[in-house]
Amino acid sequence: MEILGLGIATVALFAGFGLLIGILFGFFGMGGSFLVTPALLVLGYPAKTAVGSGLAFVFGTSVIGTLGHRRHGQIDYTLAALMTLGMTLGVGIGTRVVLLLEGLGSADFVVGVAYVVLLGAVGLFVLRDARTDDTHAGPTGIVAEIRSIELPPTVSLSGGATVSVWIVLAVGLGIGVLSGCLGVGGGFLLLPAMIYGFGVPTGVAAGTSILQIAVSGAFGTFVYALSDGVAVPVVAALLAGSALGARIGTGATRLVEEADVKEYFAVVLLAGSVATAGKRVGHAYDVETLEAASALLVFGAAVLVSGAIVRASITTSGRNRERRSLRIR
Repeated sequence: MEILGLGIATVALFAGFGLLIGILFGFFGMGGSFLVTPALLVLGYPAKTAVGSGLAFVFGTSVIGTLGHRRHGQIDYTLAALMTLGMTLGVGIGTRVVLLLEGLGSADFVVGVAYVVLLGAVGLFVLRDARTDDTHAGPTGIVAEIRSIELPPTVSLSGGATVSVWIVLAVGLGIGVLSGCLGVGGGFLLLPAMIYGFGVPTGVAAGTSILQIAVSGAFGTFVYALSDGVAVPVVAALLAGSALGARIGTGATRLVEEADVKEYFAVVLLAGSVATAGKRVGHAYDVETLEAASALLVFGAAVLVSGAIVRASITTSGRNRERRSLRIR
């Protein structure tokens, strides 16, 4: 028996995988293409179809996530518009950089090393901040420095920050360049940029990030669909699971402590950094075991972090119910 042209077992596999990624996506505001695309390649789908289907999945999930965050008032539309403008320009520059590196024959090496270093550096920074988090302190560090730059015109953001429009555009441009070079949606850069660069609350940063990814995902999906690069049955099965997962992840941002959100985010980034490094080394020295272990690390971290998010949400929700019942008594 088949559903959407796929076997029942395959549909169940993709739906379960979509549920997992949906939780992470709704919680962190990160695209799932860094998990979906490799999985489709492993299953034997052509590279064009794997990338196109990954983008289509990210677009569909981002729409679901955006609606969820919108209900909770966790989207800064002004910030999203400015960052999207800057990122669009940056992606074009980043793409040209990759083409230049390809002409020199060093694109794979440079992109691979940059991806490992960037994921690791951001992950360690976020983990350090989570362990030393002080919610009662005022703006410090990067946030304080950015707020001190008075370059009109300025814009007021969620969280009370007033930032120069030019600074927001510059940050978006920088993330866009990196996204264009690394071939990623930029979600793992957008979240820390908004939190640490502009002082935006974590939940709002996640919702705003998802809205931006929805815009870029729509364009990417359209381009690949024109060349039959989207496997519609696969994307439909993934979205069926992610619809529930995104709701769970979005709701969890209102229940889980901000320091815990940062720790979970750091774990995902560090796992991705180590796995990418392992995969590169395994491929270079033809060590299949190392490549398999790298893939297992990424998926294992995703499963563990998703489980931790759900568990923390249930625990916090239970405590809130107990407090309400005590007040009623």
